[in-house]
This record gives sequence, C-alpha cells and structure tokens, in this order.
Amino acid sequence: MKRILSFLLAAVLASSLLALPAGAADVVRFSDVTDRNTIMAVESLRLMGVLDGYNDNTFRPGAALNRAQFCKMAVYAMNGEEELGLYNTVTIFPDAKPSHWASAYINMASRKGIIAGYPDGKFHPERSVTVGQAVTILLRMLGYEDKDIGGVWPASYMAVGATVGLTDGVGTNGNATLTRGQAAQLFLNLLRADMKEKGSYLSSLKGTVLENQVLVTSSATGPDGKETAMKLASGDTVYQMASGKASNGALNGLRGSLVLDRSGKVLTFVPDAMGVQMTVTVASAKAGQITDVSGAVYTVTGKTQTYYNGEEKPWSEVFSWVSAGSTVTLYLNSAGGADYIFVGGGSEASSAVIVYSDGSTAGFGDLTGGSTNYKLYKNGAEVLARDVRKYDVATYAPATNSIRVCDTRISGFYESCAPSPDEPEEITVLGHTFPVLPTARESVSKFKPGDQLTLLLTEGNQVAGAVEAKGSVASSNAIGIVREGGRVDLLCGITLSGGSDDGKDLVGQLVRVSSTSRGHLGLSRLSGGNAGGNLDVAERTMGQRKLADNVMIFQNGVDGAEAVSLSDLTDGVIPSGRIAYARVNSAGKVDLIVINSSVDGTVIYGRIYLEIEDTQTPVYGEEDEKGNKPVVDVIQGTKEKIGVEYGNGKRTKAFAMRYNVNGGDFVAVTLNRGGTGFSSLRKLDETKNVPNSAWTSENLVTVGGRTYKVPANVLCYNGDMKMWVTLAEAHAYADQCNIYTDGGYVRCIEVKR
Repeated sequence: MKRILSFLLAAVLASSLLALPAGAADVVRFSDVTDRNTIMAVESLRLMGVLDGYNDNTFRPGAALNRAQFCKMAVYAMNGEEELGLYNTVTIFPDAKPSHWASAYINMASRKGIIAGYPDGKFHPERSVTVGQAVTILLRMLGYEDKDIGGVWPASYMAVGATVGLTDGVGTNGNATLTRGQAAQLFLNLLRADMKEKGSYLSSLKGTVLENQVLVTSSATGPDGKETAMKLASGDTVYQMASGKASNGALNGLRGSLVLDRSGKVLTFVPDAMGVQMTVTVASAKAGQITDVSGAVYTVTGKTQTYYNGEEKPWSEVFSWVSAGSTVTLYLNSAGGADYIFVGGGSEASSAVIVYSDGSTAGFGDLTGGSTNYKLYKNGAEVLARDVRKYDVATYAPATNSIRVCDTRISGFYESCAPSPDEPEEITVLGHTFPVLPTARESVSKFKPGDQLTLLLTEGNQVAGAVEAKGSVASSNAIGIVREGGRVDLLCGITLSGGSDDGKDLVGQLVRVSSTSRGHLGLSRLSGGNAGGNLDVAERTMGQRKLADNVMIFQNGVDGAEAVSLSDLTDGVIPSGRIAYARVNSAGKVDLIVINSSVDGTVIYGRIYLEIEDTQTPVYGEEDEKGNKPVVDVIQGTKEKIGVEYGNGKRTKAFAMRYNVNGGDFVAVTLNRGGTGFSSLRKLDETKNVPNSAWTSENLVTVGGRTYKVPANVLCYNGDMKMWVTLAEAHAYADQCNIYTDGGYVRCIEVKR
C-alpha cells in the first residue's frame, strides 16, 4: 500500500501548489474550473489527495508548475517517501543543496533515473516544468526507459506518450509550459494507463480495483454515517471514503474504475476515457432511438446499457418509462450511437436552493463554489436569470457546470415518512416515496402525516422543500398520462399508482394529478391554457409566442396521447382549432402542446384490412288481411367492411363504407367524432422499389431528386411475414422497399423479398 500512500502524501506539496479546504467532509467545487474533462480529472485526483485547490476556492488551472513541485509529485507517486531520509544530505545539483526544501525529492528522483538536470549541471528547481519533461517522468513511472524510446527528445517521448494515451487532452507541444490543469489531466491519464509490463498502473497500487463500473452516486450514507460514500450501479454495496472527503458529484453517472485501499475504503474513482458526453431533453424515447426536443436522433439498441433509478438495465426495459421532458446523458461513440445511457443526466443532488423571489439567483454561488460562469437551465432548456420564479428549485451539475432549475411541484396527502416526521429522509405522497434532501428536512418536518402539502422537487425528483398546499402560490403542476390499471406516468418521470375508477375513461389521456386521501389519485382531463394562435412548425411559434427549446408535444391519437417531436408534424401550420392545450412557461414561451390530429377526429396512417360479414336478407310474401307481410324466404349473403391496421395488434373497427380501396392499400384515415366511421380516407402516395442506398440516414430518404423526412414513429410492414416491424428490421430484411408518403414525410414502409 506504500504506493497508494505516496499519492496521498502528495498533498503536502509546496503551499503555492496546494491548500486543503476547510472541513474534511465539505463539498469542494472550484469556481474557476469549467471544462468538463478538467472537472473530472481534478475531482478524481483531489479525492485521492494528489491535487487540491487554494483557500479562496479556486484551482487556478492555468497556473504553471515548477520543476521542484512536479518532481515532488513524481517521487510520492513512485512510492519513494520512505527512502527520502537517505537523500537529505546528498548534493547532486549545486542549486538543490540540502537547505533547499525539495532537495531530497530532487536527489532521490535523480538517483532513481526519473529526472535529469540541464547540460550546465544544474537542476533549476524554480523553472517551470514543460509538458515534455512531465511526460518523460510519467513514462518512466510506467516502466519505459530511454532505450525503449530513442529518437529526439522531447518529440520521441511525446510520441510514445500519445501512443499509450498519456498525452490525451494535454496537447503535442513538448516545449510548452505545463499548467495545473494539464498536470491534472496527465495524472488522470497515468491512472488510466498500462504499465510497460505487468498490467495496469492502477493494479500496481496494491489495492483493489473494480473496473468497468458506473458510479451512481457519491453521496450515499456510508458505514461512518456520513453521506459521502460511493454506490455503484452493479450492486447495493456502499463504499466509504478513505480520506473522509466528500465528492462534489462531478463523477456521478460516469463509467470507470473504483479504487479501494486494503481496508476496502475508496481512494478515488477513475473515469474511463470516453467519446462525446451529451445531456439532452427527451422529446420521445423509442426502442431503437432517442429523439431530443431539437429533433436530433440518437441511435440505441435494446441491449444498450442504461442506468435508471440506480440500477443497470438494458434500454429495452427502460425506454417505455422515459417520458417527454426527461433528461438523459448519452455517452456517444465515434459513429454517433450511444454506448450507454444515464437517465436523469447525472442530476442527483446533495443540496438544493429554493428561489424565494422572481429572477433571483441568491444561493446559486453556494452550489457552484462561487463560480458565476455556469450555464443556467430550467426544465431542460437554457434560460436567463430573469426566467427563474419563486419556489423554483436549483441544483448544480458539476459534470456540465450548469445550474439546473426545476419547477415541478407535487401537491397531495402526506401519507407516511421515514424514519420520523422530525427527521424525514423519505416522504410518501400520491403513493410515491420521494427522497428528502438534508437541506429540505427542516421545511418538511413542519408537516405531519395527514396534512395537505406541496413538495418542491429537484430535476432528479428529490424533495428540496415543502409548503402548504392550500392558498400557496406554489400550486401543483403535476401532469401525466393515464395508463391501464390506474397507473399514471407523470411528465417529470415518476410513475404513480392508485388512480380512481374514473381513470378508466381517461386511459391514454393527459391529466392533472392531485390527491385528497391516502392511496387515491384525483385525475382531471387536461384542458384550457391555450396560448392562442396557430402553431407554425417551421417558425417554431404559436401565435405571437415562440416555442421553448424543450417544448413537449403530444398528439391525441386513437390510443391516446403520444409524444412527438416537431419533425413528426406533417402540417406546416396547425390551426388553433386543433390545439387542445398549450402551456406558457415563465419565459413567456410555449413549453407544452397537446394537438388533436384533426378538427373532426383522429388521423391514422396504416394499411387497409377487409372484414366480411355474413348477411341475411328476408324475402316477404303477399300481405295478409291484416296488412302483414310474412317472411317466405331468407337470402344468404355477405357485406364487406374496411378498417385500418397500424401496428401489431393495433387496428380500428371495421366499417361498412364505400371507398375505392383494396386490402393492403396504405392510407390516411380520419375517424369521425363519434368513432362510428371514417370522415375521410385517402391513399398515400406510393414509390416502389426504393433502394437502401437512397437512405441518407434513418431520418431521410431521397427519391427522384426529392428528400423525404422519416418520423421516428414511421410504420414498417413486412409483407412476407405479415407483421409490423421496426425500421431497422425492415432495412435489414431487404435491399429495397416501397415507401408511402404524405406531403414531405414517409408515413409507411413495406418490404418484401
């Protein structure tokens, strides 16, 4: 364990390099570190004790390191502290005599072959260390010698450093002065690297390394009772910090290696090097893709690893629970597909600030460690401070250096809590148990089971505070979609149960949710709130108002409300008569829209099916003396009905109507208001034998010089198998297809061999 101790002892670097924060368990956030990669590197090394900041809560990533400081770091990292006494009286360099504070480190490193002096015979300890010098030292720590590298220094060492990943994020100029931010990245790369021989550098630390893990939270309650422990997605075990330090959450949601000492306590978490990390607001989540509110589409598979509610699951088991407006963090590969997904965007918080006046950012600096150059988001969309409102809740996401403001409020009956009303760590309202942040326990403790209250929630659905429900300006805004069995999926990502019997008539509909008694949900159909004016899809406006960047759109269909994106809407302008509901946010923008598919009813795209009904036509005889005509015969016959199927197991009723269509035709139909027939039916435009090479992406196909958009919910039919399939399955089944279009959009696809 000596090598690990050497890293921890690196915290005693010269005072100009390090300054320990006050309070070992305080959460430390540096106000001047905003780059995501630097944030991760500094946090990983800070927890380990290798680096820290200054007393003014800054890290100063652009400041230079001198050769003596970096030399000291190298000595402790190579497990040399116990030998330092042998070098206190040795003089190798005339400018590093025993009276110099770093003489022992310089002398020992020289004797070990880790560092060298200048041609003039001096070490020049106060000179700034260069990138090339730092890379050379760390390569030697990985077991490389000059004979392994050769060539011209520093270019040859920089080339080898690049090959082993040591210089990732640092640059290629070996003659440049090394900054503190670059040093953090170099040491993180060292922890990720392999030795020249004998495995990884982490394995050489003689502790336990849990690789390929996802850190779910760094604020779990540990065996010491402190909320500074780490929990992984792969199990329920929590790991106490060896140093007693609290992580600032910058590593939450990342994949990497948990490094433990011999007693099983955490030294640090080392995030893996990864491609692009992107936090997005979801417009719709499908089995094969995620569409964000801007219309961008990200490819996923059912097997994509997903971390949801603290558990690792395949995407196929999670996507149906990811509602419009949810935040997810995607870790993308070079092809633009998601390698894994963290639902919630790593937004779990350890503390929150409640806004008590419109436009106020008071307390935000406490969340960020004093930094003011953060980005401000509200409900997933970037906003200005003036858009913040009273009773909004703010948390800090260090991984993206952003303040996340949320206005989700849940009103209902206080059902239960744990462990006690005076110290509530959990509270159950609307049948759902919410975690209570430590900063919220005082306000929640003012209530007791049986009371009516309104919970103020964070973006991660944690309780940040509670206020009275009656007469409060913080009234509930819980909206959800009713599902079978009384379940309600709220737009904020929570699933509730216990809907009333009245909910049976609301399945598939958007509703407001509240409660007045234990285990009972009050549901009312969402209506009103129209912002006025037509919806202009291209201009992203509704009347005189702009659409919010994170606008959520639902379209009422035959199966109820379905989340769609703007790119799914085929009409350039949707008249106000079709807008069932529209909500305006605090910035004066429309952020929620419910659209009826048409003024008369519901537009359905699909495939005609025929239904034959037996008929019996009576034949009457002559009238009798009382004027009655007796039935003398019955003519057996049939009557053809037509309906539309639009997915496996999904079809309209069949109606006896006269249209010039055949079974298998692809059409767009409109149900009348009573659902007793079609008020309109038209065939879709057909283009046959479209080759797979015509597809620019899953979203675009070009035929005859015209490019068609392909919505995320496009219907695909396999004519050989007689079943509906996904777009990916259709594309893989045959090298060409027939497309059926409506305006500039592909609505149906058919494949056959």
